[in-house]
Amino acid sequence: MSTQAKVAIGGVAVGVILLWLLPFWAAVLVMVGIPAAAYLALDPSQRRRLRRVRRKQLGG
Repeated sequence: MSTQAKVAIGGVAVGVILLWLLPFWAAVLVMVGIPAAAYLALDPSQRRRLRRVRRKQLGG
């Protein structure tokens, strides 16, 4: 199993646990807020590199 598959399965598991423990709006806020905060914590050169890698994966 690839690393990306393991991360995806872990993300789904955490999402299900959050939905079970928290109200819907709070779970969605956490699931969207953490990745957004992590992206905003990157400096501009790291953001450019991340966008470049994403484009390569999409074949662009």
